[in-house]
Amino acid sequence: MIFRQLFEPLSSTFTYLLGCEETGQAVLIDPVIVSMDRDLAELSRLGLSLAYSVETHIHADHITAALELKKQVGSKIAGPAFDRLSCTDFGIEEGKSLQVGGIALQPLHTPGHTDGHFAYQCGDRVFTGDALLIEGCGRTDFQNGDMDALYKSVKEKLFSLPDDCLVYPAHDYNDRRVSSIAQEKKRNPRLGNHRTLQEFREIMASLKLPYPTFMDYAVPGNRQCGVCPDDLPENLQKYCRHMTDSPQG
Repeated sequence: MIFRQLFEPLSSTFTYLLGCEETGQAVLIDPVIVSMDRDLAELSRLGLSLAYSVETHIHADHITAALELKKQVGSKIAGPAFDRLSCTDFGIEEGKSLQVGGIALQPLHTPGHTDGHFAYQCGDRVFTGDALLIEGCGRTDFQNGDMDALYKSVKEKLFSLPDDCLVYPAHDYNDRRVSSIAQEKKRNPRLGNHRTLQEFREIMASLKLPYPTFMDYAVPGNRQCGVCPDDLPENLQKYCRHMTDSPQG
């Protein structure tokens, strides 16, 4: 499998490129609109054609590139069936593998950050979205977040994977790129080292995180698989730079 981990610095988002060497088909997990040209250039450089863009959840901090990729290269959009988005071509469900050439993504429904959140296991690695971060986890205070559900998702599903399974999260804010299930079980300060549910509740309740800067635009835009609003304030247009710079507007 051809594998690239690509980073978008504005929202600290990782996009993952997985390519099948035999068929030349590829998937992008969590592509970001402002980095679409970079992703297409990388696909071209590797001689790959994009079959699917795949979402872990409806994002609140960036606009997905899924719809624009479909318009430009004809790729299909895969997203959680739970979210019932009319713009998706393939509804992700647990137990229903997404196969692209020799690449098989095994979906794991991991609610808690959002109610429709999915992680994807692929061979010796798992793409955990915002459910499990490196020594952290996603917040649970919006988009039907649920700290009890997140605790259960991580403890019962992700931590049940093999210890040497590599953990590739959707974000990292400290220049880290990969962890493992064993490391997160031991070192994750929120969920590892035998943290109890009550301890986890207390940790999450005490975070007092600020309201996400872009959420009021990102969530409705991503419910349309990647549409930037016409009324985007000037100070937030950097989140849609690719589209605002486009000749098509």
